[in-house]
Amino acid sequence: MKIHDFLPQPMNLAAKKAREFEALGYDCAAGGETRHDVFLGMAAAAQTTSRVELMTSIAVAFARNPMTLAQIGSDLNAATQGRFIMGLGTQVAAHVTRRFSMPWHRPAAQMREMIRAMHAIWDCWFEGKPLRFEGEFYTHTLMTPYFMPEILEFGRPKVALAAVGPGMTRVAAEVADGMLCHSFTTPRYLTEVTVPTIETALAEAGRDRSAFEITAQLFTVVADTDEGIAKGTEQLRRDLAFYGSTPAYRPVLECHGWGDLQGDLHRLSREGRWEDMAQLITDDMVQTFAFIGTPEKVADSMIETLGAKVDRLQFPSQGIEPDRLGAILARLRGAGKGG
Repeated sequence: MKIHDFLPQPMNLAAKKAREFEALGYDCAAGGETRHDVFLGMAAAAQTTSRVELMTSIAVAFARNPMTLAQIGSDLNAATQGRFIMGLGTQVAAHVTRRFSMPWHRPAAQMREMIRAMHAIWDCWFEGKPLRFEGEFYTHTLMTPYFMPEILEFGRPKVALAAVGPGMTRVAAEVADGMLCHSFTTPRYLTEVTVPTIETALAEAGRDRSAFEITAQLFTVVADTDEGIAKGTEQLRRDLAFYGSTPAYRPVLECHGWGDLQGDLHRLSREGRWEDMAQLITDDMVQTFAFIGTPEKVADSMIETLGAKVDRLQFPSQGIEPDRLGAILARLRGAGKGG
């Protein structure tokens, strides 16, 4: 099992922290995209590392197009000498249309086509095939030598797709190299919904499970003191309320019989009542969604709950001494995927 942690977003901080992650023994450093362009952080981190993988988790796919993503992916994979993983996500309709001013179609169908278009572009660059991709949402039929990348030896990057619902999960299994489980996922939902959906879709597509990587990035509250646990839990309530208000994430709540909560949270979010939202998150919900405790306890819980299901795992480094963290990472890495 490979272990990663998340980078801060500004370029200079991402570069520094990625170097630290590499020294600590992490397999991968992941960057998210909220206030900053995630690819700039990846480019900076590429200059300060030599071993650790670099992954976007996630880059907002629909804010871009297949050609720009294919170019960025090719460049970063060359810059890292084959260590880059392009993790993509859709974001939600309001952000795509109102924040990025980009069109919103049928997200699963559009994402499937976007990844296939990227691969058609990479087939042109790395295998010399003619570029003739014509789809419902994207068309790419022009590529001249002047616009071909010069460095080809490291090939195309892996593509991982973030998903929650069964529809996007199936797309990941059909066309991507792996799936990123959203933080708003519970071990039960992963076991009963996500993994069976992936396995079925892989089988239908004639793809081998051993070549597909499932990444778990579930919520954690890691601390050695009751005070630290309490502080982390309060922030977790806010995070759960925020994500739980999103209609696309309702299936996770429904898995536990909490489907009606999503409507209540969504209504309060539209009214701007953020603190009221957090009050709706019960202790049972907190315990269901998150791994909570000392670093060793959280690691043991992850191994027991996720070790046989996932190939990659996020584990937080903050506040843990290097020697102690190294021992924990070794235990997690050795757990592996048993089935």
